[in-house]
Amino acid sequence: MSKIWDGMQPAIKEETKHVMLYTVVGLVLMWLAFLVLHLCMPEKVSFDYRVILGGLGGGTVAVLNFLWMGLMVQKAAAKAGDQDAVRTLVKGSYSQRMLFQMLWIIIAIAAPCFHYAAGIIPLLFPGTGIKIAGILKK
Repeated sequence: MSKIWDGMQPAIKEETKHVMLYTVVGLVLMWLAFLVLHLCMPEKVSFDYRVILGGLGGGTVAVLNFLWMGLMVQKAAAKAGDQDAVRTLVKGSYSQRMLFQMLWIIIAIAAPCFHYAAGIIPLLFPGTGIKIAGILKK
């Protein structure tokens, strides 16, 4: 991991840190929402270790997906002269990242140790955080 982190562009490191922050904030807000809903409707909404584990798993997948995308962009920029190679790299990376997320979604739904919604919702946090940060900067 250190080898990957050392060879990474500073901009990718910085944006990954921002995405981690957005994801952590999103997770805390999601857990609070689950807790409030559980207190209001304990028979319909659970709040137990499965919600925490689902959130941690989904948040990890979300941040890793963003990091993977950043590393792909860095690699594509290094091959800027060969458009076919860049196109192949981008398409392959996108397919692999979507497969990675789909695999997580299947695990979050099928594995009894995860709350399915708490595992899937964090996948939305990086994109939402980036959009909110962009709006606040303007």
